[in-house]
Amino acid sequence: MTAVSAAAKRQRPDPSTYSEAELIARAKAGDEDAIRIIVQRNNQRLFRTARAIVGNDAEAEDVVQATYVQAFINLAAFRGSSSLSTWLTRIALNEAFARMQRRRDFTGLEEIDMQNKASGGGLLHFPSSLAPADPEAELARNQTRRLLEHAVDALPSEFRTVFILRDVEGFSTEETASLLNIKPETTKTRLHRARKMMRLSIEKQFSGAFSALFPFDGARCANMADRVITALRTIHAGKRDSSIPSQ
Repeated sequence: MTAVSAAAKRQRPDPSTYSEAELIARAKAGDEDAIRIIVQRNNQRLFRTARAIVGNDAEAEDVVQATYVQAFINLAAFRGSSSLSTWLTRIALNEAFARMQRRRDFTGLEEIDMQNKASGGGLLHFPSSLAPADPEAELARNQTRRLLEHAVDALPSEFRTVFILRDVEGFSTEETASLLNIKPETTKTRLHRARKMMRLSIEKQFSGAFSALFPFDGARCANMADRVITALRTIHAGKRDSSIPSQ
């Protein structure tokens, strides 16, 4: 009996090899392995997107968790007209913008432009050389990433979100415009201004390092999957209890 069970276990497909359609179908059926894989595959993109709007790690993580919980509860509503990652990104954007609206902390672009001019443009100066000795390579990479993160954080929120979606996550102009509910022309203008504020030197010297911005992996990635599963279990348990008629 034990040998048969072990053989069956070995023959079970690796969930990490499932296609998106298979993962969605299994997640709809409550397969927690599928849910975990969806979370792990989308954590980085959703975290960066949320952080571009809310501006700090802790609240961005809250946005990501709320996004997953909302998405998995309403997964039956996903029709596949866009990719799952695009659908999740749209939910994350809505959640992040809603939080910002509640915070009532929006600043007009004109005021931001005045502040930038008053402070000399708000542009950061970066070192001209990124060729450290081998023992210092890791330290240099971390310093470079922090410099880039600070430069991105310094962008006005409207420009920062477009920059993250377009240049960091690789969405097209049309996809970005659709996600943000703005015109493609507006997307192009904001991206142009964002790149200008980041400066041409940054774009040339650090374009290969953008993939390392705001890392959300390792234990943080695994913990997010655990938190989402726990939240979903609690919600489902509550639904079951509420369906039991009183005596």
